[in-house]
Amino acid sequence: MELKQIDGRLTVCKLKTTAEIDLNQDFYFVGRTDEEISLVCKTENTPTKTLERDDGWRAFRIKGILDFSLIGILSKISSILAENKIGIFAVSTYNTDYILVREGDFNAALTALGEHGYKIV
Repeated sequence: MELKQIDGRLTVCKLKTTAEIDLNQDFYFVGRTDEEISLVCKTENTPTKTLERDDGWRAFRIKGILDFSLIGILSKISSILAENKIGIFAVSTYNTDYILVREGDFNAALTALGEHGYKIV
């Protein structure tokens, strides 16, 4: 399985409103529930008015389109990283999963996954 590195540093934040989210940016995730609005975006595109903010994330994605019938892909990756004491923040799209790790753990995460047969591109 191939994993593609995402360029740039990311921020995870909580917002009061979606009004400041620039929907023209090339990379962002928005999650809205009855309790909160969360945003993952490139750090330089983080809205100025956040309720909470956590900088210093890097990401990679599982290449290709994952069929909904596939089981355990994210579980296997998270288990490998957990064995290496690397925490994750995961988000999913219709096509695939994105795994965020702290910037300081990024290279160690890619090395650990590479040692378990994942190809990093």
